[in-house]
Amino acid sequence: MVKKYKSLAEDLELFKTIIAKSPFGFGAHFHIITKKNNVAIIKARLFCRYLRGKTLRIIYAYSEKRDNIEIIGIFEFIELYFKGEKENEDSARIKEYLKK
Repeated sequence: MVKKYKSLAEDLELFKTIIAKSPFGFGAHFHIITKKNNVAIIKARLFCRYLRGKTLRIIYAYSEKRDNIEIIGIFEFIELYFKGEKENEDSARIKEYLKK
């Protein structure tokens, strides 16, 4: 996928800094698909400079782990796709993720 979207690595790093500050995102570009137990599955738009105004969709899981001193946010990326090639996220993949 990196060959097809040449700026993806840098765009993904920027996205990681955004969700590190605001795990559930902000505005219309983020949508919580589901919350189960202590895990939220979130769908967001990932802006890719190579696409010039179009966006990718990224599905990720967010959970929190508490230790004695602080709360640690844990992110796991589940799926990345281009809206022009695929209409919706893979719900079977999300269900499989939530089973584990």
